[in-house]
Amino acid sequence: MNEASPFAPVASRRGRIAAITLGLLALAGAGLVFTRPPSAAPAPAQPRAALTVTIASATSAEWPLTLAASGAIAPWQEAVIGAQVAGLRLAEIRANVGDVVKRGQVLAVFDAELLRADEARLAAAWQQAEANRQRALQIKGSGAMSEQELLQYETQAEVARAQLQTTRLQLSYATVKAPDDGVISARSATLGAVSGSGAELFRMIRQNRLEWRGEFTAAQFARIKPGQRVDLALPDGSRAAARVRQLAPALDAHTRLGIAYADLEPKSTARAGMYAQGAVALSSSPALTVPAAGVVVRDGRSYVPKLVDGGRISLQPVEVGRRHGEAAEILSGIAAGERVAVRGAGFLNDGDLVRVAPDMPEAPKAGRE
Repeated sequence: MNEASPFAPVASRRGRIAAITLGLLALAGAGLVFTRPPSAAPAPAQPRAALTVTIASATSAEWPLTLAASGAIAPWQEAVIGAQVAGLRLAEIRANVGDVVKRGQVLAVFDAELLRADEARLAAAWQQAEANRQRALQIKGSGAMSEQELLQYETQAEVARAQLQTTRLQLSYATVKAPDDGVISARSATLGAVSGSGAELFRMIRQNRLEWRGEFTAAQFARIKPGQRVDLALPDGSRAAARVRQLAPALDAHTRLGIAYADLEPKSTARAGMYAQGAVALSSSPALTVPAAGVVVRDGRSYVPKLVDGGRISLQPVEVGRRHGEAAEILSGIAAGERVAVRGAGFLNDGDLVRVAPDMPEAPKAGRE
């Protein structure tokens, strides 16, 4: 029979105390878990604006009815200035391309020493022939000279005079002069060259006048009248004004297009040889307009990003008509007073939430009132 250890009761008591302590701690932890208040539910996220935009209202304006066409810009009339005498060396050139010249201004001078020598010789021959004719006339009727001899002296004097006049005319042609006011558009004259008669030396745009030759279909051509105003869009981005002067008497047999000739107003940047788009003003009519930057084309259709309640975008299909400057005419799809996004319109989708730029005024109204 084993004898009990004196330390056994103490160890047993300590183990029971530890077990009780651990149990109490476990119960306390469970109480904390079950008594912790439930966390608050997360607040729903607020939608964020997709883009900051500027807006404009659809407005009514009076716009001209126009017929659009394209055509070349050409000189009203072009003069070819050539040599009128052959066999002479070009001694001076006094004009170049781009020079504005006056009627009668000297453009070039040929070396005319040979012609001056001929002039002196023929002048002496004419004086001699004229003196012979005068002596023959003095003895006419005296029987000392026959009628045939008298006629011969008269003929010799007339021939000598004609030859002198021809040489003097050639001598005047040695100085090339401008036939009208205008601007030199081309120069083929070369210093020292010996030109033949009729050789081109210069080309000149008479009076520096240009015209636009608009090409119109038969239906359009019937609506064009002299005096109508034309607004031209030039290739350099500038604009020019013109006025219809006359119409071609017939349409081209191959293209079936008729040409309207319109005089350009001076002081424009237009140059001969340009090809310009033109719009002929017929009359005016009311138009509902928005800035052209607010019209978006997608999949071949036109839309405007209309601003609806709550700052959301509704991509509204529209039918676009005329364009004038930075504005476009809306034929259907929106009404006057409705607001559309302008800046950033191309990045917007249907249903996007936008923010109107707070420090920018509403975009100016399109068109002209």
